[in-house]
Order: sequence, then structure tokens, then C-alpha cells
Amino acid sequence: MTAPELTTETAFGALTERHRRELQVHCYRMLGSLDEAEDLTQETFLRAWRFRSTYAGRASLRAWLYRIATNVCLDALERRPRMPTDVGEMLWLQPIPDELLSDADEPDAEVVARETIELAFLVAIQHLPPRARAVLILRDVLGWRARDTAELLETSEASVNSALQRARAGLKEHLPARRSEWSADGSAADRALVAKYMEACEAGDAAALKAIMAEDLRFSMPPEGGMYVGGDANVDLWFEGGLGDKENFGELRVALTFANRQPAVANYVKRPGSDVFVPMALDVLTIAGGEITEILAFPLTAFAAFGLPETL
Repeated sequence: MTAPELTTETAFGALTERHRRELQVHCYRMLGSLDEAEDLTQETFLRAWRFRSTYAGRASLRAWLYRIATNVCLDALERRPRMPTDVGEMLWLQPIPDELLSDADEPDAEVVARETIELAFLVAIQHLPPRARAVLILRDVLGWRARDTAELLETSEASVNSALQRARAGLKEHLPARRSEWSADGSAADRALVAKYMEACEAGDAAALKAIMAEDLRFSMPPEGGMYVGGDANVDLWFEGGLGDKENFGELRVALTFANRQPAVANYVKRPGSDVFVPMALDVLTIAGGEITEILAFPLTAFAAFGLPETL
């Protein structure tokens, strides 16, 4: 393809639109926010159209768009000057529906590989400085060469290689210790465990919940601060907050969905005196060694992106 083929808006759209979904995933991986990823993907296409004359056809159109998208993300990350210290400080963190990953018309499987889209990875890379994050994603996720990465970032190959080593070390520092135990495809045992979690939530069965939680379970509720550790301790905290008390707290009903290549449970509550179940929280579960090891509970605002009903 040559640059003149991008001169009309119709031709431009026909050639670039097929890359939208994978570019959205790239922006999401860089930012950790689905809402921002959608906006930045649109900004990528606007910049590409505005500067279409700079595309000379020396690189693939896909690579050219990735360059623009990466710079758009780096510009956005400049507005986040303070580095987070824990998941509770990542006020922007949002899950991504698996539907957006499964429907992606990506030419390479690594674009949506589970280990680079799961929430633990997204949380870990949020601790990296923006340019180091970009280097890690371009080199280790997308498989770019050091020379091409250096060209995009307007730096040297030596600087890229150095940044990559630091980024890998920083990533390892913030990834969960038991990550290597996670099953990649969701075994029958994992599905059964999720079913037990759902049944126990609806029944308000504290003992059943404790039986499937890891001793060192990590629980957090982005965008609220704090990380709560301990299976029994977390379940006790939930029940002290009213879970299981149908007369005063309400009745729960849950639905299964999938986020970031992980099982997710949408919780609905029917409050006393109400006739309908309304969204309460979306729990994204991590499973290792036959136990639930981490739960990230997102607010009801996450439901719309997953196409979940407003009421049950």
C-alpha cells in the first residue's frame, strides 16, 4: 500500500478500521482503563488521518498505527504524574470483557494472550514508568525489534534494551507469587470452583466461601483504596457488612461472565422491600491450586461494558 491510497477518508477508513479492536486492546494494556482506551483509540485514528501524509509505506500500516497509538497513550500517561503503590490507588483500573478480546481481528495471538491481558499483569505494569511500560509491551508482548522500538521512542537501541531489563525486573516484583500455577484455559475443576463460589454467594453460606478461598486471598475494590488479605478474614468482613442477612441487607443473585481471560461473577442484590435485583459489584476471580487466590470487585459502573442487564 502506498501513501496516496490514504488520501480519501473512505479509503482511509476501509484500510485502517480493521485494526481498531487490537489498537483498543493495546491502549487498554497501556492505560488499564477501558473507557480511556476507547477514547485514545479514536484519537489514534484522528491523528492518523491528520498526519496521513507522513506515512510513506516503508513500514506496514499496522506498525504505523501502533506507533501513533503508543504515542497517544504516552501523552495521556503524562497526566498521571504520581506512580501508584498498590491496586487501591489505581482509580482508573477497569476490567475488559472477553468479548472484546475474542472478537478482535488480530493477526497475532500475542495481542490478547491471557498472560498479558489478565488483571494481575495490568496491575503490575501500572507500576512501571510510561516509557518503560511502552518498551515492555512493544518488545515482550508485540514482539517488536529493539531498532523499531527505539525509532518509535526516538532513543537508542541500547536505551531500549536497558529499559526492557528494568521493566522486566519491575514487572516480576509486582506479579503474584503463585501466578505460574494459574490454569490458562479454565479447567473443569476451575469451572466447578466458580460454580461453588456463585452458589455460596447466593446462599449466603460463609463456611462454603471460606472452604474455597486461599489462606492468603487478596481482595480489593477499585477504585476504593486498600488491599485486604486472608480468606477467612475477608469472608468475615463481608458478612459483618451484611452479606447473608436477607432481611436487612437483601438477597443476592449472580451471573457468570468473563473479563481479562478470567472468570467474573456479576452480583445483583434485591434490597428489602424491592421486587428487582440491581447491580452491586463485578467480581473478577483468580484461581490457582484449586483455590480462589484473588478477587477484584469492580463497582456497578462496570456492568454496562459487559452487556449485563440493568435489573434481574
